[in-house]
Amino acid sequence: MATTQEAEMGGLPAPVERSLRAFTEATLAALGTDLCSLVLFGSAAEGRLRPTSDVNLLVVLSKFEAAKVDALREPLRTAHAAIRLSAMFLLENEVAAAVESFAVKFADLLHRRRVLFGSDPFTTLRPTRAAEMARLRQVLLNLTVRLRQQYLLRSLREEQAVRLLAETAGPLRACAASLLELRGTPAPSPKEALATIARGWSAREAPDLLRLLSDAREQRPLASGTAAPALLRLMDLAANLRAQAEALERGAS
Repeated sequence: MATTQEAEMGGLPAPVERSLRAFTEATLAALGTDLCSLVLFGSAAEGRLRPTSDVNLLVVLSKFEAAKVDALREPLRTAHAAIRLSAMFLLENEVAAAVESFAVKFADLLHRRRVLFGSDPFTTLRPTRAAEMARLRQVLLNLTVRLRQQYLLRSLREEQAVRLLAETAGPLRACAASLLELRGTPAPSPKEALATIARGWSAREAPDLLRLLSDAREQRPLASGTAAPALLRLMDLAANLRAQAEALERGAS
């Protein structure tokens, strides 16, 4: 049976590597020849996994048969509980459509991925500029609306507000990276892309806000009373990104 290689798992914390390896081996055993590819993506793929990060894995199959995938229910539940494994299951003939339909997510995947098994399904794929622009605006609007709701639900409790900061950092960074790439000025990483956008939005406030985001992601303690105001500033920053995306789209039309 084909197995993942040691080098492909390099750079991950030992507990994450063990759990991820156990799940990938279970996937190989359960799916057999129906499994086309296993692709690790996001912060885990670039060796920058944080305590609050999900471990993102794309499973590409030739077909989705209950008789085989049912064997993965318990391994996936175990890996999700242990390392926050988030597995996306795509059929091989859905990959191109997914890249176009979920342009922001897959634009990030195209830059930060590691193939753990099989062939790389993304060597010749990328979303069209129109799809990436439209999806960027959609994601930013959804992020802003969700932040308003979650602010009301969670900002009274400091630990919940800090957790929301950590959860928001990843999607906002991915949007910033997409925006800079659409401008033709890509950043080395999503984190640096958000820093570039934030400095242009408010050079005075950016350092403190970015530090709070990083501290929340790293599970470092935040000064009491700082998380809720930071969430309000994140809403403003997300709205600014969306305005920039809309201006870029108008300029291209």
